[in-house]
Amino acid sequence: MGRNLYILAGTLFIFSMAACGAAFTSIAQSPGDRSLWHTMGLVLLVIALVVTMAGMLTSLFEQAERRTDERRRKGRK
Repeated sequence: MGRNLYILAGTLFIFSMAACGAAFTSIAQSPGDRSLWHTMGLVLLVIALVVTMAGMLTSLFEQAERRTDERRRKGRK
C-alpha cells in the first residue's frame, strides 16, 4: 500500500510542477490566470506532501507489524 501512495504522490508532484510551469508560459495571459495556476500548483504540492507522509506512516507501521510477528514466532520456538 505504501508503494502505491508513493506513486500517487510522485504523480501529484509532477502535476504540481506542470501547473507552476504553466504560470510562466503563454498559457496564462492575464495575472488572474497566473495566480490560478500558481494556486493549483501549490494545492497539488500540499496534497502530494500529505500523501507522501501517509505513505511513510503506512510503511513504518507495516514494518513494525512484521517485526512484531517475527519476534512472536521466535518466542514460540
